Amino acid sequence: MIFRILLLINLISCVSGTFVVNVTQTSYQAEENHNITLEWTFTTKPHTSSTSVNILCNLFIDHKDLVLFHLHDGVEVSESQDRQFSGRVQFDKDVLREGRIRLQLSRLRTEDSGLYLCEVKTDDGWGSGRCQLNVTAGVDDSQSQRPTVSPQPESHSRIGLYAGLGLALVAVVIAFLLAVRNVYYFWTHSVREVIRMSERGYYCTR
Repeated sequence: MIFRILLLINLISCVSGTFVVNVTQTSYQAEENHNITLEWTFTTKPHTSSTSVNILCNLFIDHKDLVLFHLHDGVEVSESQDRQFSGRVQFDKDVLREGRIRLQLSRLRTEDSGLYLCEVKTDDGWGSGRCQLNVTAGVDDSQSQRPTVSPQPESHSRIGLYAGLGLALVAVVIAFLLAVRNVYYFWTHSVREVIRMSERGYYCTR
């Protein structure tokens, strides 16, 4: 907050001229746990030094003002950063001379959603640009994607084993029935022969 007041005070003493801060995208849509790159551009001149650049990017949400990134005279001030963004913001310093501010916010959270305002001050002037970020909750893969049940190689072997046992059992039953049929046929045939022979006098009682 103190830095913002200083920026406003310095604005009064800034040299006259056109200084513009723009956003490459006014609205961002992302999913939880993903990464996103927020980018702004500002007016720069050949004589502009990176040590003269002061940047303050904030998140405005629920009447709160959270510091996303702070650069003072070309030096990053990590102490000013809010704990919500600690360890999750990566600043691309190589593109700063080109008049570009590129911040990568990793491992997004739903509470990262809100209005982001980036204020820039150099020796050439002062300006600000804003963008909106909306982070949606990620889908639980364990619930949304139910695995398709497919027979495993072991299941195929078991099915084959059960089928073989079933066929073997059928064969045994058929063989047993045929044996019973043959025994029955042989027994009835023998009885008929004995009756027939007894009727013809081949057997007599003693």
